[in-house]
Amino acid sequence: MEYLILGFFTGLSLIFAIGPQNIFVIEQGLKKQNIFLVCIICSVSDLFLIFFGIFLFHFFNQYFNFYVELVLNILMIVFLIFFIHSKIKSLKINIKFDVDTQKISRLEIIFKTLSFTYLNVHVYSDTVFFLGNFSKKFIFFDKVYFGAGASFSSFLFFFGLGYLSSYLSKHAKSNKIWRNINLFIVFFMSILTIYIVKETLYLLLNNTF
Repeated sequence: MEYLILGFFTGLSLIFAIGPQNIFVIEQGLKKQNIFLVCIICSVSDLFLIFFGIFLFHFFNQYFNFYVELVLNILMIVFLIFFIHSKIKSLKINIKFDVDTQKISRLEIIFKTLSFTYLNVHVYSDTVFFLGNFSKKFIFFDKVYFGAGASFSSFLFFFGLGYLSSYLSKHAKSNKIWRNINLFIVFFMSILTIYIVKETLYLLLNNTF
């Protein structure tokens, strides 16, 4: 159960950000256009990428040695430092949304959603690399729980973001609310960074002496 909760909060911290994909979801919510379609594509895509990353690292884990693990851990720490830095920088950014309700076909919405999802390099670093790498040492069923928790957070986040934006437009466009959310993410990810640094030092000490 703890791995389900860990996956949920880790996934939520990664996805709870104002990037192109999330801005697009909010805009569709504010416009009240094809909200379900946009949310289900984003959520299912995340589920696929999360488990792809987890099982990719699970499969290759048998080939990892001390040096590979060390490099992966260092890359994970670098990723988290840049992630936290980007969140701190975003505290100063004022968010603007396009709420022009021009007519758009369902096919165009599908292509736009897929583009915002799969052409976004951050989706791969967040789901495939970070979540897969972070869970590489878990036993198999703990990985499944971790992936399920992270996937559930994506479904909850995207559907919440899309539908709540439709009804709470004032709050969805509030820079103050997004700043507070980012502060929480910085705090949570800082704890994860400390944990991974500690694990990396432990790995170094055990293989050096």
